[in-house]
Amino acid sequence: MSESSTTNLLEMLNITKKFPGVMALQNVSLKVKAGSVHALMGENGAGKSTLMKCLFGIYSMDEGKIAFNGKEVAFANSKQALENGVSMVHQELNQVRQQNIMDNIWLGRYPKKGIFIDEKKMYDDTVAIFKSLDINLDPRSKVSTLSVSEMQMVEIAKAVSYHSKIIVMDEPTSSLTENEVNHLFKIIKKLQSENVAIIYISHKMEEILKISDEVTIMRDGQYIATKSAQDLTTDEIIKLMVGRDLSQRFPTKINQPGEVILKVSDLTAEAEGSFSNVDFELRKGEILGIAGLVGSKRTEVVESLFGMRSLKSGAIEVNGKVVQNPTPQHAIKNGFALVTEERRTTGIYPELSISFNSIISNLKQYKTNGLFLSDKRVFDDTKWVIDSMKVKTPSQKTSIGSLSGGNQQKVIIGRWLLTKPNILLLDEPTRGIDVGAKFEIYQLINQLAAEGKGIIMISSEMPELLGTTDRILVMSNGRAAGIVETATTSQEEIMRLAALY
Repeated sequence: MSESSTTNLLEMLNITKKFPGVMALQNVSLKVKAGSVHALMGENGAGKSTLMKCLFGIYSMDEGKIAFNGKEVAFANSKQALENGVSMVHQELNQVRQQNIMDNIWLGRYPKKGIFIDEKKMYDDTVAIFKSLDINLDPRSKVSTLSVSEMQMVEIAKAVSYHSKIIVMDEPTSSLTENEVNHLFKIIKKLQSENVAIIYISHKMEEILKISDEVTIMRDGQYIATKSAQDLTTDEIIKLMVGRDLSQRFPTKINQPGEVILKVSDLTAEAEGSFSNVDFELRKGEILGIAGLVGSKRTEVVESLFGMRSLKSGAIEVNGKVVQNPTPQHAIKNGFALVTEERRTTGIYPELSISFNSIISNLKQYKTNGLFLSDKRVFDDTKWVIDSMKVKTPSQKTSIGSLSGGNQQKVIIGRWLLTKPNILLLDEPTRGIDVGAKFEIYQLINQLAAEGKGIIMISSEMPELLGTTDRILVMSNGRAAGIVETATTSQEEIMRLAALY
């Protein structure tokens, strides 16, 4: 931590924020020192993101005050916050994907030469920022061609371009590999050395204890404690977050894999440079993990099974019968369901209600006389999703975008269960979800497998794969490097296979 970190750069005092039917924040305070990494922790729905949105001018607070750099502030919008040195790297990346990288970084503040945009200066300035952060990307590349982790790096570069004094990072490592996490930590250390403060929101305990100077913990919209990171343990953080001891990270497995439900043979993508010759089997009642480094084409494989990507060759058999999934509609008909990695982009309609988001994958089932939706069936099924997934919401009519990330994910999983799938494809199902909600989702996955569903789960978290699956398929550079038995494998063996090709 730098010398000047003894003074508070930011003080948020007694912040209160109410939404209809919900007290989102109640007298919450946060004090952040210059040049420090201050972790903000709590379960989904604890109010972390709401507090940061009050700072960033996305929400107006009902009570309380904010002092930044010695002056009282109340930013009316995010533009004001950015112009005054407060940046936020959101968990759900809101980028203009058809534009190139440098357009995304300088959008709304292009350098000008007369009345024209100065493309050369924009390019040179982007290259300079990338060089300072050791980011190896072409500023002219389209954002749509980037991986999630690369998009995240672009957002961090954008925050730096504003010469920010505080950067809020919301779940910055949720889609990063270990090497990319280490790179991010180097960037954070560099920013600290320049007296920038980082507010770091994450559910990854080991990261928090490694990178943070101080930790503030929230629960149910209230401030619980602020402690020095070096005085905390994982168990103490969990206890403060959930208000109780959580002795198990993973539930006891109750599923019993049976006969083969899915057989994939010689699956090869139509797109050049994607995956090829992938073979594996999935058993009824089995949880099959997929491991691999970013770029190993794990997501591409499950999206192809679900009809989102075209195949060049290969066969998909369900219960011994060859099926064709040229579109997601065919896949749903054949008993597949997919929970995507990027819920904000491909999983939800953020402005629409929980009810709409619960039934959208299965609309035909709710029609009466082929024209109108049955309000009763819609209500009953939405109630089932909310109750069975333990979704925290004041009402079925609440817009899903106003829920925490974990609650959004629960609605999505519930939606797909309403289609009664036999094969559930889960791409990073607990990304950005707190430790308590993760346990609930692990229990749910375990229960679904025990009921005979075949489950394929992609995860970048090795402990998660080792704690929940029966077998693990390891992908390496678009090829299946091997399948290991979870009970007898190790992180070392999985990493060795992941780097095979």
